Amino acid sequence: MKKALIICAAGMSSSMMAKKTTDYFKNKNIDIEVDAITATEGEDAIRNSDFDLFLVSPQTTMYLEGFEKIGDEVGKPVVSIPFKAYIPIPTGIEGMANLVQEHIN
Repeated sequence: MKKALIICAAGMSSSMMAKKTTDYFKNKNIDIEVDAITATEGEDAIRNSDFDLFLVSPQTTMYLEGFEKIGDEVGKPVVSIPFKAYIPIPTGIEGMANLVQEHIN
């Protein structure tokens, strides 16, 4: 199973997006799970977790460059989530799923 992690400011909207995206994958029989954490946990998660992809929410783009640098150091992709893929409606969930599939190793 592949695993992606959304890094967000407070973790509330990202938790909803993670659940909806995971459900989307399950309904499509795609073996990818999405989870979420807060930005304060981001650096440690990128360095030490077993996630395959890290997604930085639109509200935490100020951390993107630093997270990308850490991702490069440990060989894991870190990408920014566009606003259109961060809306908990069907088109947003599909956009998030496409983003994950495009970047996950």
